[in-house]
Amino acid sequence: MRIGKDLVAAVATPLVLGILAEGESYGYAILQRVSELSDGELEWSDGMLYPLLHRLERLGYVEASWGMSPTGRRRRHYRLSAGGHAAIADQRRQWEVVSDALKRVWDDRGSARVALAWAA
Repeated sequence: MRIGKDLVAAVATPLVLGILAEGESYGYAILQRVSELSDGELEWSDGMLYPLLHRLERLGYVEASWGMSPTGRRRRHYRLSAGGHAAIADQRRQWEVVSDALKRVWDDRGSARVALAWAA
């Protein structure tokens, strides 16, 4: 299934904030976690993730520091800041409203109405 760019863009911030709420991480691990959480349906590239991480850092939601991988390679580690914890709480409330609205419109009665409208 192809997930549209608009939807991917809409979920990017809350998804990355949610992943970082699980604990400190680095770029490649975040990409792997996105894939894992979506059962492989969301395959992000470095070109999508790193600009988002930099924007979240500029907004004060994420803090970054350099660390070493087990192989001795330098990599940038990201973690939520206090502002990030507040932002994820706000994002969560917003997405709960959106999710509830979609559930209501897509329930069995709503699906039946849509099917009837398309058949007409």
